[in-house]
Amino acid sequence: MRSVAFIKKKYIYLQVEMKRVLYILTLVLVLGVVTPGAAALAEPRIEQVAADEANATGGKGCIAMTAGESDATFNVYSITGQLIKTVKVNAGTKATIDFPKGFYIVKCVGKWSRKVVVK
Repeated sequence: MRSVAFIKKKYIYLQVEMKRVLYILTLVLVLGVVTPGAAALAEPRIEQVAADEANATGGKGCIAMTAGESDATFNVYSITGQLIKTVKVNAGTKATIDFPKGFYIVKCVGKWSRKVVVK
């Protein structure tokens, strides 16, 4: 049978290790979602499209935002809530912007917001 002192030492050791693991996981999650240099993204590629309402979809390395029948302003946020990019799209056009892999929240100002995945 082990002594009480040994069990207390083991318990304290496990607490310290758990704090280290949580710290590392937090760093990995933050650094994996908030990419350095994300604010310096390329300018959007614009093309003409026919759409009834504003829409945003994630794709392979990009987010495509369509304005619909009227002009639309889209705000792209990281999953932590940091504003990454604001894009103004004219009516009947589609803007495609390259983004690093991750989860983003796209808000069409005054209309809706939704989660978008960039693969």
